[in-house]
Formats: sequence, structure tokens, C-alpha cells
Amino acid sequence: MVTVPQAIKPASGSSIISSDDTCPRSEALFDAGIHSSSVWTEHLECYSLSDDEPAKPADEHQEQQPIEETVKAARALYDFEGEAEFRELTVEAGDELFILKEEAGDGWSLVAASSGEIGLLPQTYYTYTSSFLSAPLAVHERKEPSTSTTTPQASLQEQLKPLSIQDTGEWTNPLPSFRQSLLKGKSLNRFSGFVTSGAEEWVLEGYVDPIASSSSSSHQRISTEDSINEDNRLSRLGLGEADRHYVDAGPAWQSKVPKFRVLVHSPSKRTSGLSGAYTVYSITSLFSSTTDESYDPYIPPISPTRITVQRRFSHFIVLHTSLTRRLPGIALPPLPEKQYAGRFSADFVEARRGELERYIGCIVRHPVARYAEVVTSFLSCESDAEWKRLMPQLLSMPAAGPSFFAHVFHPAFNVDVDDATEVIDRFSRHTLAVGKGTQNLRNIFGRIREVRLEMSKAERLLSYSLLSLITSTPSSSASEDVEDTPPQRNGLLNEEGAWCWREDCQDCLKLTKAMQKTSDSLQIVADMYDDHARRTQLASHEALKSVAHPYQCYEGIIEIHQSTVSRYKDALKSEKSNDEMTARCETVLNTTMAEMDTYHDQKVENFSTITREHLDGEINFYEQVLHRLKAARRTFDSPRFDELSRSPRQPSRYERDLKAPKLNPTPLPQPCPHVYDSTPMRPVNTAIHEGIGALLGKSQLGRGGSLLGRIWAE
Repeated sequence: MVTVPQAIKPASGSSIISSDDTCPRSEALFDAGIHSSSVWTEHLECYSLSDDEPAKPADEHQEQQPIEETVKAARALYDFEGEAEFRELTVEAGDELFILKEEAGDGWSLVAASSGEIGLLPQTYYTYTSSFLSAPLAVHERKEPSTSTTTPQASLQEQLKPLSIQDTGEWTNPLPSFRQSLLKGKSLNRFSGFVTSGAEEWVLEGYVDPIASSSSSSHQRISTEDSINEDNRLSRLGLGEADRHYVDAGPAWQSKVPKFRVLVHSPSKRTSGLSGAYTVYSITSLFSSTTDESYDPYIPPISPTRITVQRRFSHFIVLHTSLTRRLPGIALPPLPEKQYAGRFSADFVEARRGELERYIGCIVRHPVARYAEVVTSFLSCESDAEWKRLMPQLLSMPAAGPSFFAHVFHPAFNVDVDDATEVIDRFSRHTLAVGKGTQNLRNIFGRIREVRLEMSKAERLLSYSLLSLITSTPSSSASEDVEDTPPQRNGLLNEEGAWCWREDCQDCLKLTKAMQKTSDSLQIVADMYDDHARRTQLASHEALKSVAHPYQCYEGIIEIHQSTVSRYKDALKSEKSNDEMTARCETVLNTTMAEMDTYHDQKVENFSTITREHLDGEINFYEQVLHRLKAARRTFDSPRFDELSRSPRQPSRYERDLKAPKLNPTPLPQPCPHVYDSTPMRPVNTAIHEGIGALLGKSQLGRGGSLLGRIWAE
């Protein structure tokens, strides 16, 4: 049974933490600051998340008192070979760890091994073990023996044995040969979503609200009318409205906040004395005054209420971290990865802006996540000082665990165990098929963009050929066979620039100028093909990422549902019926099935939006091409055709390109890879691979390599 980790305070003189150390003034940080020397000491005191303000030093009274820092026991989930030059810790799966500072920057934690060695370790490579492991002796503070019926009591020596590798499948498998050799074909997922979300503890033991007056840990069923009646909500629990979630018949989440739209725009580069340069994005929330259910969040309201705030990428990390801890039963989209090299280039900033807009857009479209306290603070706190004050509070909030499910209310007896089993099987197969099909669509779409680039080259080549014909100017391939004599003297053009050997030939003058107009129009059409592939179709290509990995996004929900169904069946088959446990199982199943319903609604909305925007882009593109071609065609009709003979022909601006035609455009920009497109690796090594070898050392392939350099291929 995994519960919320309990903080362990080390005694003075511990071999892990010295109580005499104080937090020095922060030094210049490298990006998130994980390589700064301040990271190694600031865990001993409160620190500031502000980009501009250093941590406040302790006052004189505090300096005279020993500093006590919370230390959490943990176990390593996977083998990790750290780089000593970057102060990274090398661990093996099952090693005993002590988390000195959970948030050391950019997904890293400051960790102490049982040997006393201290170093950095990715947060995803360990899990807290306070529920099944007693406090280590090295911390000089014992915990009371566990009374859980699911965790057998054992001696400290037995409890400190390395964890065995479980075969329950968590990682994706982009490198099967490496994993099979390392893990002998097995996967690491002892701590599945059913455990880490708190659903297992909720099902087995329930939850006792320390604030509630009642000491009962059971979760009572309520009637359908009570679950949707506004008058009954406020008197049921002494909780904030944002902490209570209601499920309607379906099951489906009941939305308490109308849909609204969020735009991420106007990125700008800023500089801080502590963290260096960074990019700030403007985030504008558009709230409509209408209560019409047909409100489309992708259509701007007529007279919306606007709230604009300034946020940087590290603030999105705070939002994502807090949401993950407070909403363990919700399938949240993954946050885009951190980028080191080239993160201020115009292409990357625009790609990151689009990724962040899709991320926050998915959050605010979720009927539960959009009214979470951290989301409302993130989108509405216009004061930078107030937001910096709130960030440490949001990060320090404890994980919800079983309390999340304890605050979910639903109609009574609305789930059948057989139906729940069939639903999850069909949902799993469907999301896997959607992911595979979307991946294929992404590959095909990349080829379509390349074809559009080839069409641009073909239209440009046709234009050059036509212009070469009417001007008698040879192309670069035929220049060797033509004499170096002016065309007028060779009889190829007359004095007015007409394509004729006769002087004052009005018919050929009109024809020449009209064909030149056609050649110029073909050049513009070629530019349209090129721009359409680089901008409009790139946006559609990027949008496909948000729907490309539904199974990976909902894998935790699937695990919770399947494990709960198994517990539910066991409870029904047991001789001694446990009504409270079955009721709690129903609560979890209502939660997971409501999440499936949310995916269904978002899938319809996402694919409708992507397809509609693609068709609108194609229609607009072809309308522009048609407009240019029609304009060139009208040149051959009277009276425009007759007016062309009134003045000599002026040379086309494309004639100078005939000797060196521009037929080799730069490669198309490719979408940034999705975080699930490849195995997660260390972001610091991604930076090394991207060209900061002079600062950080040797390179190693990170998660997907360069965000802008990869080309989709399978």
C-alpha cells in the first residue's frame, strides 16, 4: 500500500545533512539552475522560486537555531548512470535513497544514497517508500510500526532489501534489444497508476478527512438527484467547491465552469540576473458572457472578458506538477520538453508557443481540470509578485491521493462490473488503434508537405521555361550552345522587347507581355505552394501531435480501471461481503469512465477542429492560386490584351534568375517531436547533444534529439 510520504526530520549531526550549513546567496544559474552550486546548499532553507529575487537569508535568531529539513525515504525505480562532472548520482534499481530536495530544477532532485553520497537524480527514476519502508537508521528518527493489513511488518534489515523488478509494463519500447538485455525482457511498473494515484489505498482503506467532523472512512452512495442538486452540494462537505467533483449519468463529469478559450501569444525575451535569459509568453483567457451550450471554444466570443498574464515555461512546470499531484484520477496532457540549444530562435519560440497553447487549451477544456485552484491562479493572477508568492505554496501542497476519490460523488449503483470490463477492453483497443492510425497520418502528412514543395519547384521551373522562351534568354543548362550576341541583333526580339523579328509588331508585343504576365503569376503560385507547406500545413502537422498518443495519455486511467474491476470482482465473490469496499470501487469506476467519456468528447472536438482547419487552409490556398491564375487569364481578353501594345515591354524581375534558377529551396521545417514519440532520457544530455559540449562535456542522444531537427520517419 502506497500512501502519502511522511516527512522525516534528521537529527542534528546527521551524516546526510549538516545542521550548521546555511543557504548562501544564489549564484548565476545555468538555465533552471541544476548545475549551480547553490542547489547543493539551498535545500537546507526556504528558497524562492522567483526569477528576479534571491532567497531571503535567515535572520539572526534563526541562525542560532539548528535547521531541520524534511527528508523523504525513497527507492530507485531504474538504473541510472550519472555523470560525475555534472554532480549526478549513479544508482541501481532498488537502491535506498533520501530525497533532500525534490525540486532541484528542470525535473531533477537532490538525492542522498545510503552510502552518504549526494547528487542529482531525475524525479521519474525514484518513488517514495514511506508506506512500506520504515525510516532509515541514518536519519536518526524511527517511525511507528505500520498497522496496514496489506504491508507485513518486518525487521529493518528485511525492509531494506532491494526491490525486485516486477513485470507489469510501464515503459515504451523504442530500444527493445537494450531493454531486454538490461531487464531480461521484463518491464518496470511495480508502482502502477492504481497505486501512485491513491486509488488502491482508497479502495482498501477508504479515507478519513482530518477536517471533517465525521470519523467514518466510508464513502456513501448518493442518489442521482443529490449528485446533481446544487442545494445539496454546499451542505454535504466542508470543502471548497474546487475540491469536489460530481459525476452525472453516463458516467460523465459534470462541468461547474463554462468553457472558455486561452491564447498563448506575443513571446518576448527577458533577462534575469539569477537565471539568465528566458522567454515570457502572454496568456489571454477569453470568457464569453453567453451560457449557450453550443458555445465553441475555438470561435472567439463577440464581446469576451479578457484576462492577460505573463508566464514563462518554468511556470507551466509549476502548473503541471501541481495538477498532477492534486488530480491523480485525471488524464492530463504531457508538458512539452525543456529545450537548451536554440531555445531563442524564432522557429523554436513559435513552435513552443503553439505547444503551450495546445497544452493549456487541453487543460481548460477538461470539465474538472479547468476549475482547479492552480489553473485559476495561473490564468488570473496578474501581479507578478503575487504569482511568485503563490508558486511555492502550489508546489508544497500535498498529493491528493485517496482524498481525490473521496471527494467524487456520483449516482448510486450506476456501474455494472461486466459492462465496466467490456468498456475498458474496447477503450484500450480503440485508443491503441487511434494512436497507430494517427502516427501513420502524421507520416503521410509529412509526405504531402514534401509534395507541395515539389509542386512549388515544378511551377517555378515552368515559369522559368516560359520566360526563357519569350525573352530568348537561355537557361543555365543551354547557355553553352548560344552565341554571346544580343537577342535584338539575332532577330529573336525586336526593339520594343517583343518576341518577334519584325519591328513595330503590335500582335507579338501584346502576346509577349501577356505570356510574361503568366510567367510572373506562376512564380507567385510557386511561392504560395512553398509558403503553404511551411506555415499552414506545418500548423496542421503540429496539431496532429495532440491526438497522436491517446493510449499513453490514458494508460494510467486504464490501469486504475482494470485494477479496480479486479478488486470489485474479488469483493463480490468473497464470502464476507464488503459493501463499503464495493461502494469505493464504484466511485473509482465512475471516475475512470467519466474520463473515458471526456476523451470521447475531446476526440470528436479535436479531430473536427483539425480536419476543419485543414480544409479551410486548403480552400483558402486554392482560392488564392485560382485568383492568380484567373488574373493571368484575363490578360488575354479584351480590352486588357489590346492595351498591352501601348508601351514597350519591361523586363521581368525573374529574368536575372534564368542563369541560376532558384530550384533548391531550404528543407521544410518539421514539427517538434511529441514527448511520447521516443523513450524519455535526460534533458541535460539532450543539451549536450545539441551543441553545448564545450560547457557540459560529451554528448549523448536525448529524448528525440533536436526538437526542430527531426524528420518523421518509420
